Amino acid sequence: MREGGLTREPLEWEPRHAGLRLAGDVGALDSVGITGLHRPREWDATAAVEVPELPADEVVFVALPDGSLVAGEEVDKGLLAPLVGALGDDLRPPYRARGVRRHGDVWAVGAKEIEVVELRPDVEGNELELVSRGGERSLTVDGERAFGSIPQLEQLAASRSPEYALHAARLEGTLWEVRISVL
Repeated sequence: MREGGLTREPLEWEPRHAGLRLAGDVGALDSVGITGLHRPREWDATAAVEVPELPADEVVFVALPDGSLVAGEEVDKGLLAPLVGALGDDLRPPYRARGVRRHGDVWAVGAKEIEVVELRPDVEGNELELVSRGGERSLTVDGERAFGSIPQLEQLAASRSPEYALHAARLEGTLWEVRISVL
């Protein structure tokens, strides 16, 4: 085939809506249209909206169950209202969202549901990892092995499976974002 000039150069491929892609959409040849395999869903809701006042090029925020927002100190939470509004009824709090300036004042926003729990005020650290496997349990606080327990997290995870890996990140005060993976 090579000698007859029948070989091809590697395909270059861009999705049809390349201008509206969010992070994680790499445009590789492993997409649904080529392989038939679905990519894991990254967002539960997405939208595009015009936000003229927002000075940054990217923002990350969390909508708490009561509708209030948690964002970095450099972000004026009042300016996030158009991004929250663009998600409309597609998703109810709590969720974690990421907004990215696409061009000019047009922003793309994607959000994913999260689980939020309120823990005792005396829980230390900002990141917790709790793993239960084979009857053994380990707790890590801010990357350091810790002794003791956090019964509320243990009960929450154990209600799903006796073997689990739980990650909790402090959002604000006593509110924590929790992810549980069944092992």
